[in-house]
Parts: sequence; C-alpha cells; structure tokens
Amino acid sequence: MGRSPAPVGATATLDATPGATIAEAAVAAQVRCALEAVFAAVADTRADTTALLTRVAGQGRRPATVDLAALRPGLHLRLTRQELVSGAGFVAAPGLLGDVPAWLEWWQQGSDGGVRPLLLDLDPAQSAYSDYTHWDWFALPRDTGQRAVAGPYVDYLCSDEYSLTLSAPVHVEGRFVGVAAADVYLRHFEGAVVPLLQRLPGASYLVNARGRVAASADPAHLAGSLTRGPDFAAVLAEARSTRHEDLRLVPCDGVPLVLVTPAD
Repeated sequence: MGRSPAPVGATATLDATPGATIAEAAVAAQVRCALEAVFAAVADTRADTTALLTRVAGQGRRPATVDLAALRPGLHLRLTRQELVSGAGFVAAPGLLGDVPAWLEWWQQGSDGGVRPLLLDLDPAQSAYSDYTHWDWFALPRDTGQRAVAGPYVDYLCSDEYSLTLSAPVHVEGRFVGVAAADVYLRHFEGAVVPLLQRLPGASYLVNARGRVAASADPAHLAGSLTRGPDFAAVLAEARSTRHEDLRLVPCDGVPLVLVTPAD
C-alpha cells in the first residue's frame, strides 16, 4: 500500500500480566498498542453505523444501501490516517437492508494512496462469496458479542492479500445488524510485531482465539497455521497467563491475541 507500519513500543504501557515474565508482558503490551489503533478505527465505524441506523429506525423504515453512503467520509478518513489499515467498512447482516439481500459498505486504499470502493456481486445465483456469514470476521463478533481478530487468510473477497481482519459487532436496539471491520495486510502486521517477538529468549508466536497463528518468530509455527491443544479462547476470557505443557500462554492485554512462548 506504499505505507510503513506504525511504530510500536514507544507508547506501550506495561500492564501487570499475572504469570508472565517482564519481557513477555512488555511484548504483549506492545502488540496491544499496535492493534488498538486499528480497533479504534473499527470502534469509530461502529459508532457511526449505530448512530446512522438508529436514526433510520426512528423514521420507521428499513435502511437501504443509499443510507450507508453517509459512512463514507469517516471510512475515507480512517484509511488515510491509520497506518496499518488497508480496508475498512460495515458489513450488513443478511436481511438488514431493504433493497439488497447482503451488502458490504467497504473501502480500500490502493498502492497509489487512492481510496476506492469494493464492488462485489453478492447475487447468490452468481457469486461464491454471497454468504459471508460463516467467515470468522463475521461469525465471531456475531456469536460472542466481542471484537475479534480473524486470520491470517488470503482475502479473496477484498484484496487477494494475506490479511488479518479486526471486527466488532454492531447492535441497534438490542439487535445484531452486522459488523464494523478493518483489514490489515499481514506483511504490515508482521513488520510491526515480529521484531518484538524476536526480542524474547525463546521462539514465540501470536495466535487468535481459534489458535490460528497471526505472526511468528518460530519457524515451526508459520503465520496462518493452526495450533491445537490449548484453549486459547479461555485464556483470553480469563485474561490471565497460564501454562500448557511446555508453553506459556500470555493474553495480549485486552486484544484477542495470545502470545505463546516456551515456558521456563
């Protein structure tokens, strides 16, 4: 995208992470610092979307794609200001909009710095991507009510890039209406966090709630691979470091990633 990853570490706050070493807690805090800037963009999109759809509901009608155009100035601003964000938008729950069965109000920044819309054919009769509800970036926020990190995966829907998608549920009047989300190219995320992992004495890596490796300094656990055995979702829910066999699992201070390091 022609942009460098945001520098991390200089402003990270070292929180006490029970059971972690000082070095591990520091890396977990710096990973949080890198991702919280992206989640802040997601939160802004969620706030804008919630306000917009609440206004439409107050008018006694269903929203339509034309209403979502009001989100575009904010999305464009986040794409140009947030270093790690390569794509951003709102993905509607099927049936939410009155004029189409499904919709992504999604914008991306190209390598030339220009912002452009994602144009998709979501006709179930024509498109293999018409049902996006089973993908982790949509299903995890919908099912848990919490923000999520999905991937890395090859994002055939948006960019054909190896990516992470950070997302959060959007609710209006207590009803789930879709997700606010942002894409981060994996090469940018790795540029930001792999140097941090390399500072630790053992081969370390980061996984999401489902055990998918998000970044790694361990050649035995490549980005995109699955790590089985530990209950990473439980580690995130408990927000406390723990041991699993010869590994220490350190939650990254509130963002849904777990730092995995060799235990002493």
